[in-house]
Amino acid sequence: MKFSKFIFLLLFLGVFSCKNNSDNSISSNSGEIASQPKLVVGVVVDQMRFDYLNRFKNKYTSNGFLRLINQGYSCNNHHFNFIPTYTGPGHASIFTGATPSVHGIIGNSWYDKEKNATVYCTTDLDYVPVGATTKYGQVSPRNMKVTTLADQNRLFTQMKGKTIGVSIKDRGAVFPSGHTANGAYWFEGLNEGKWMTSTYYMDALPQWVIDFNAPSKIANYVKTWNTLYDINLYGESGPDASDYEQGFKGKLTPEFPYDLNALMEYNGGFDIIKSTPFGNTMITDFAMSAIEAENLGTDDYTDFLTVSYSSTDYIGHNFGVNSVELQDTYLRLDLELERLLNYLDAKVGAGNYTVFLTSDHGAADVPSFLTDIHIPSGYVPQNSFASLYTNLQKKYGVSDLVKKISNNQVFLNQERITALKLDLEAVQKFVVNEIIGYPHIKKAYTATMMQTRYFKEGVEKMLQNGYNQKLSGDVLYTLESGVISYGPKGTTHGSGFNYDTHVPLLFYGNGIQPGKTYERTSVTDISPTISALLGIAFPSGATGAVIEKAIYP
Repeated sequence: MKFSKFIFLLLFLGVFSCKNNSDNSISSNSGEIASQPKLVVGVVVDQMRFDYLNRFKNKYTSNGFLRLINQGYSCNNHHFNFIPTYTGPGHASIFTGATPSVHGIIGNSWYDKEKNATVYCTTDLDYVPVGATTKYGQVSPRNMKVTTLADQNRLFTQMKGKTIGVSIKDRGAVFPSGHTANGAYWFEGLNEGKWMTSTYYMDALPQWVIDFNAPSKIANYVKTWNTLYDINLYGESGPDASDYEQGFKGKLTPEFPYDLNALMEYNGGFDIIKSTPFGNTMITDFAMSAIEAENLGTDDYTDFLTVSYSSTDYIGHNFGVNSVELQDTYLRLDLELERLLNYLDAKVGAGNYTVFLTSDHGAADVPSFLTDIHIPSGYVPQNSFASLYTNLQKKYGVSDLVKKISNNQVFLNQERITALKLDLEAVQKFVVNEIIGYPHIKKAYTATMMQTRYFKEGVEKMLQNGYNQKLSGDVLYTLESGVISYGPKGTTHGSGFNYDTHVPLLFYGNGIQPGKTYERTSVTDISPTISALLGIAFPSGATGAVIEKAIYP
């Protein structure tokens, strides 16, 4: 009898336990919350410096950037850990958890030593454009040699979890969504004004993209750009129409307002959308259309949506980091984030999705502005390497020892060096000793040193993380702080200084523990952290660490 009661008690407890464990969700005022996110949204804001979060904070609403900060986890000392800090390498590193030394995207373009030609990071001649006639649509992620976070999710779910990538730039859509994406879409401007893809992903655009490409719909993004608020309230920026801005062709001064319809013909047709905040609005609209049409976040398998807001980069290059145009862009982007988050709440369900937001690189202040306020800065002279060719000829008696200077790297003619029976390392060292004396060159290193020594920290480590033995050049060099290779107006990026490396990292939503840290984190930590949250394998080349405090144990 006692034994029967014991068995009954065990069965009762087992049923009770199974009943409680069968529903691995918790409820809240906003409805049922999944134990695993139904959708992960990876947001990259192209060229967003970390200080934009604080500089424009008093003008942001409470439901965009500040919602992510106040209700999520903020990494306030987050940096890129490699050089060069460009869009292609940045996006690839965020989603692979690896540096260019591993994933192979060493620039937006680079000199290909085997082809003896400059190649673009996503170009793949095995595929053709879909949805637009541009010759630049021959695209795939093939040059990225490792898996991404989204790839690992696809593998984990037996390809049942979907992945969609969205960006105005092809590289901003292709690399984040990975090798196994269901779709990656980018925008072709010029005379077409269409969202497109390549045959790597599909043979024809889905109907929802065709509908989005309706000329009347795209034309809605070509309108007058004026400031969101009274221009006198933009005290966090310099004056409008400064001497440090490029502006749009067809308009004498870079100042508000901008009539985009009138300026289209002088600025690449529909390409003008890219260089305004309305490009970001279009990205949000397209991303929401993708969620709806692809039924993202509606089943038991985690889906991925990668969204790269590219217009911030075009505007930063054009107007610089201290411009009213840039501030207005971020105030409007704040509203786009609010709109996206509200849509996710309604469509996927509050608590059913996870968002992370970061950037692919920062940007330098306009050097001419810095010079005017007595901060060391400058520009690399166009003919600064002319004497290198002359002195190499004096030393070795030939004029063809350099094949290319690209991405702050010198590519030597190794075949010629071998034929002349010269020592490659000796030639590399000669180049280093020659260029280190040039104006604005800060440091220079040989490829041999990158291959044979291990650097633990500093710019040397960042160069080593960006150095790919198969693809990179024979000599690597860096510029001084505040120095860029660019025109006298507007700005660029690419260095290992804080203005290029220090970017936001915000986690929010399902599985994220609210808080913040000032401990240094790296771009390679993002994918391992999300992988740990999902319980999936890390991307194949990931070298970063899990940011443990950001996720619930």
